[in-house]
Amino acid sequence: MLNISPNKLNEKVDLGRFQAAKKVFHRRHYKHFNRFLLAFAGIGLIVLFLPWTQNISGDGYLTTLQPEQRPQTIQSPIPGRIEKWFVREGDLVQAGDTILFMSEVKNEYFDPRLLERTQQQVRAKSRAVESYQDKVVALSTQISALNNERELKLAQARNKLQQARLKVQADSIDLEAARTNIAIAERQYNRTSQLEQEGLKAVTDVEEKRLKLQEAQAKLISQEAKLLASKTDIINAEVEINRVQAEYTDKISKARSDRSTAESDQFDSEAQVTKLENEYANYERRRDLHYVRAPQTGYVNKAIRAGIGETFKEGDELVSIMPTKYDMAVETYVEPIDLPLVHIGEKVRIQFDGWPAIIFSGWPNVSYGTYGGTVVAIETFISPNGKYRILLAPDPEDHPWPTELRVGSGASTIALLEDVPIWFELWRQLNGFPPNYYNPQNGGDTASKK
Repeated sequence: MLNISPNKLNEKVDLGRFQAAKKVFHRRHYKHFNRFLLAFAGIGLIVLFLPWTQNISGDGYLTTLQPEQRPQTIQSPIPGRIEKWFVREGDLVQAGDTILFMSEVKNEYFDPRLLERTQQQVRAKSRAVESYQDKVVALSTQISALNNERELKLAQARNKLQQARLKVQADSIDLEAARTNIAIAERQYNRTSQLEQEGLKAVTDVEEKRLKLQEAQAKLISQEAKLLASKTDIINAEVEINRVQAEYTDKISKARSDRSTAESDQFDSEAQVTKLENEYANYERRRDLHYVRAPQTGYVNKAIRAGIGETFKEGDELVSIMPTKYDMAVETYVEPIDLPLVHIGEKVRIQFDGWPAIIFSGWPNVSYGTYGGTVVAIETFISPNGKYRILLAPDPEDHPWPTELRVGSGASTIALLEDVPIWFELWRQLNGFPPNYYNPQNGGDTASKK
């Protein structure tokens, strides 16, 4: 209550008659209290100059250092229905052990002899390919025979053409000889006829010369006919050559067309064989997928799909497995403002849930129950919780982590920064300033502070 009245109560009431007042207002008590305050102030002043380690605290949980060592779920690559379980939750399975067997739910895979029938189709198409190959070989042989026959026919026709040309030459020579003979016969006839008119030759001589002249004229006409016939033979020989070329070109073209058709059918059959072989391999692989196997050695944590006859789609989770061999790590989160203060290889103190610890965040040397960690990875993109993820591995220079730790349990982390006086840390906390910029590469020197 405020002392606003002009009446002084202590002047009107005598407190000395009270036993408590006698003990409190004794000068000896004032002396001890003043000494106590003086000692406390001195100790407090000394404490303000003691070193304090700045730190960044965070919360996280235990995980594994390698991604393949973390708990994983086995998904089904195909839809199916659970038929039989081979394991129970908590069982240890080796890599490749069968976990469950499932059956098909799509009607195109219901046939129990699907592989056998597909193999029969492959064999049938393979035989068709062989037949087309034989047909291609036969047509190639036929084309070769036609080419040889055409060459022989053309050679024969060229020989006939050459014979006809030689005959034309011979007939031309005979025609010239006939013309020469008729000229001689005409001169002899004229000379004999003139001598007969002069009385030097008999009429019989003239008639004989006329007969020879007529014979020479007949031979000339006959020889001209032979020459024309020989020229006609040349034309016929040339026509025969063209006919042979056209005939065999048509036959060879038809055989080549048939061979191209056979080759096209062969390639189509080979494509069908390849497609059927692909389907057969897919069916065989799909049948192997009916058995869900463990990808690595581990413990079966939980059967996500339970029961017999339960159906699922491709990609649905079936069972969860935790690997047996893993390297423990801690996944923690820091505020964006503290991210520049964290560096790869920096030392971090860790408190695990379930392990008692006495922590002095500013004096790590006197803390009890904490374990050492080293920063091995810093996330470059912010997490959904608005913080950045940091991955910590065990510090090889510190005490080993407890072997009883399990993945997923909680952990608290303290990243140690620069040593500063306590008065500076109190001043920083009161003003809301961030810790000093810390760079372990230059010995933790202080840079600019904002």
